[in-house]
Amino acid sequence: MTQPTPRIRTGQSGAAILMAMLTVVLVATLASAALWQQWRAVEVESAERTRAQSSWVLTGALDWARLILAEDGRRGGADHLAEPWAMPLEQARLSTFLAADRSDTLAADASTNAFLSGQISDLQARLNLKNLVQDDGKVHAPTLRMWERLFTQLGLPRATLDRLVGQLQRAQQASGSAADNKVLNASTDGPLWPQEPDQLAWLGLDPATLALLQDHITVLPERTPVNLNTASSVVLMACMDGVTQADVQRLLDARRLSHWDSLDDVKKAAKLPQLVLDTQLLSTSTRFFSLHGVLQIDSNTVQEYSVVQRDATKVKTLWRKRPLKPTSTDAPTQPDTYNDR
Repeated sequence: MTQPTPRIRTGQSGAAILMAMLTVVLVATLASAALWQQWRAVEVESAERTRAQSSWVLTGALDWARLILAEDGRRGGADHLAEPWAMPLEQARLSTFLAADRSDTLAADASTNAFLSGQISDLQARLNLKNLVQDDGKVHAPTLRMWERLFTQLGLPRATLDRLVGQLQRAQQASGSAADNKVLNASTDGPLWPQEPDQLAWLGLDPATLALLQDHITVLPERTPVNLNTASSVVLMACMDGVTQADVQRLLDARRLSHWDSLDDVKKAAKLPQLVLDTQLLSTSTRFFSLHGVLQIDSNTVQEYSVVQRDATKVKTLWRKRPLKPTSTDAPTQPDTYNDR
């Protein structure tokens, strides 16, 4: 019986070693894929849990802010920057809100790594886009002059304002308001009426213009006067015809000492006999507020923007927007923006 030659035995050994190496590589690849899938599932579950927790916390923060505004409405009077609602909530550990009993052990709780901050802002401290165009589609001349003064202060061309007004008229006609008022030849191919200043890009405003206007304008569902107690110096100059920067600075100094309960108080502080204050365009109280909440859990940050309307002690939410943008690059992200009307 013939014996295998050494060359044949060597070839068989080499093939066996090669098959063993291939098997190891295949097993390692499958194990790596399974491990990656498991890690991915854990990350997705973690992100969803963070999202759910953030939703409940921010909803609670919104209810808390609404309660503050309702209590302020119960007291009545003017709305100004020295009231509780105007005080920003600096970043604070969430456990400080949840721990009624200081003896509780919170070190292992997730709330020890969660931080909440927020701010309530007066939307009537800005020029309302809704005031520019009346229900019949015509431009409101006194409001247009206020916007002209605003554009002049910001160094924006008049042509941009004219284009904006024209687009707003088309948007109102397209939304059906012109048809409701029986205006003939109403066009229905215009742009959508914006719901927030960022959407003015629909009307042809470039990002640079929007950035300049952002802090001075708003879009509200109805015509609203400007609250002189909370308006900035830029908005004050836009609202008052014939005032100088020195006049506005004197008004701001007087407002820091004491808020204004009525427009008569504003006239006394201005010391300008020729100053005319239109009660339909200006006031010292507010019905519309914006709420901005920020919740940070570990490396994830969730923000929420809300607009509320207050009538006496009733505060209702007009819309909410919550973009979920975790700062962690490992966890999956998915924008979550919605309106709650």
